[in-house]
Amino acid sequence: MSEPVLSVRDLRVAFPTRRRTLIAVDGVSFDIAAGEVLGVVGESGAGKSLTGAAIIGLLEPPGRIVGGEVRLGGQRIDDLAPEEIRKVRGKRIGMVFQDPLTSLNPLYRVGDQIVETIRTHARITEGKARERAITLLQEAGIQGARARIDSYPHEFSGGMRQRVVLALALCAEPDLLIADEPTTALDVSIQAQIIQLLKRLCRERGTAVMYAGRIAEIGPVRDVVQHPHHPYTKGLMGAIPTLGPQGERLVQIPGAMPRLDAIPKGCAFHPRCAYAFDRCRAERPEPMPAGPSMAACWLVAAGAAANAAPSAAASSARARL
Repeated sequence: MSEPVLSVRDLRVAFPTRRRTLIAVDGVSFDIAAGEVLGVVGESGAGKSLTGAAIIGLLEPPGRIVGGEVRLGGQRIDDLAPEEIRKVRGKRIGMVFQDPLTSLNPLYRVGDQIVETIRTHARITEGKARERAITLLQEAGIQGARARIDSYPHEFSGGMRQRVVLALALCAEPDLLIADEPTTALDVSIQAQIIQLLKRLCRERGTAVMYAGRIAEIGPVRDVVQHPHHPYTKGLMGAIPTLGPQGERLVQIPGAMPRLDAIPKGCAFHPRCAYAFDRCRAERPEPMPAGPSMAACWLVAAGAAANAAPSAAASSARARL
């Protein structure tokens, strides 16, 4: 198998305080192959944005990586000096944030910003960079890109600004694109357009569910969405409203995400889980096979043991015969 574009192993992010060090991301591991999309879901505070920020070296102090490693195309990047990681960002990793205005300078035309980024990473003339910028805007869905390239950010709608940011993120042809809730600030119809645009640029293959800084479940999209194994994933999927005739009431997960200074012992989700038993309260589960997925849940282990028991009994009976 070819080497993954991104490999994250046992990533830990901590925030030192006067009293103690708080672990915000705790032992996260995953791989992303070329052409693969990994979607990360979870409540606010689960650690999604911090994981992305850690990968691209944009953690806000006093946050810092205290364990694990991040490799991009086989090269370790989590221990690079600030100047070196800046060279990686933009060139090899593109970024799309929630608010496009945080990525665009309001004082400069969008075309100038894209051209500058292209020329920072490629030795081409300004004219060729401008043509490349127009092509990128067209690919991002900006109609009349040749006329709009000299517009300022405030002259675009929110959805159009996010398309400009996407063109900006892709202008250096990066190996990896990280999008941190790129549709949150947009209305529903524009959200769908941006998602379709992202899906057109690559293909959808995997989903990871995060809770309290750890991966609760990871696997193929269809399996995680349609056949979730972790109770937290089931709660999230049950809370998604459906179009058409009104059906059953939406699922509500009781309680709230724990504070970083009050992560429960054992499985962090057990105080909110209707299926928790003694082992959940005492031991922290690691991701284990659950069909084509992996789920960090002792229910999965209990189910596997129950399924294996009849086979063991049958084998014993055959041995006696």
